[in-house]
Amino acid sequence: MSAQFPVARPRRLRRTPALRRMVAETRLAPADLVLPMFVKEGISEPQPVASMPGVVQHTRDSLRKAAHEAAEAGVGGIILFGIPAVKDGTGSAADDPAGIVQLALRDLASDLGDAAVVMTDLCLDEYTDHGHCGIVTPSGEIDNDATLERYASIAVAQAAAGAQVVGPSGMMDGQVGVIREALDNAGYTDIAIMGYSVKYASAYFGPFRDAAECAPQFGDRSTHQQDPANADESLREVFLDLDEGADMVMVKPAGAYLDIVRRVRDAVDVPVVAYQVSGEYAMIEAAAEKGWIDRDSTIMESLVSIRRAGADIAITYWATEVAKKLR
Repeated sequence: MSAQFPVARPRRLRRTPALRRMVAETRLAPADLVLPMFVKEGISEPQPVASMPGVVQHTRDSLRKAAHEAAEAGVGGIILFGIPAVKDGTGSAADDPAGIVQLALRDLASDLGDAAVVMTDLCLDEYTDHGHCGIVTPSGEIDNDATLERYASIAVAQAAAGAQVVGPSGMMDGQVGVIREALDNAGYTDIAIMGYSVKYASAYFGPFRDAAECAPQFGDRSTHQQDPANADESLREVFLDLDEGADMVMVKPAGAYLDIVRRVRDAVDVPVVAYQVSGEYAMIEAAAEKGWIDRDSTIMESLVSIRRAGADIAITYWATEVAKKLR
């Protein structure tokens, strides 16, 4: 710029709402949003999640209604998490054709068609009695390679039930490659993989563990999820997933890791997803309930910041609400 004040006046383009809309550098659209949804086996009514006001564990029927509402609002997709009635050491309900997620997937695939992308979380923590993301050895360690065998089976079961995108979230080494091979060998070459490529061992996940009933019964997940102090490691994980066949990559959480979102966006030429996680949601809802912040403005600002950082897609529990406002 060569012009200076008083010739240069940036406020000219901020003067009215119409001007601000016209020159906005970052835009948010309903199709950019993905709604996480929880479906629980063995309940007759939706169950509110105490730490996430407005979020529920769905029945199959209430899930169908909420998914239809999201699609009607223009939400780009939903990602499904399941809570089975019975959990065990290997998470056998995760790939059971009659398991809750597979049943719900068939419902949604039939109901939604092409109106919204039906995605699945692919992990074991919701299905295991110990709450960890993989097979646990007698010494309490997670067996990476034995866990990969379970992930491969789950991927095929989810694809058979109607998932269009699977999202392996366990942060096991080699998970994307094993899942890609399993899907291809089973004839599901068109099913996309959303790599949870950058997933930190974050305290922001706390409320999710209430919703998915998957808190670890011992230890934590720091042996497989990333150290919040590390950034360069994220790109290594991203490139490994892309080499193994990931079609898109994710950064999780979003808000505290916008620097990572930007680094990933600058490094790759595939869609970048950022997950606005349960703790981010709960903090805004709690502060708004206290009257300390303006809820609606804060929600929109948080999502615009995710898009501004470089994410093409934002996974958010406010997806339907925000999509309705944007339309």
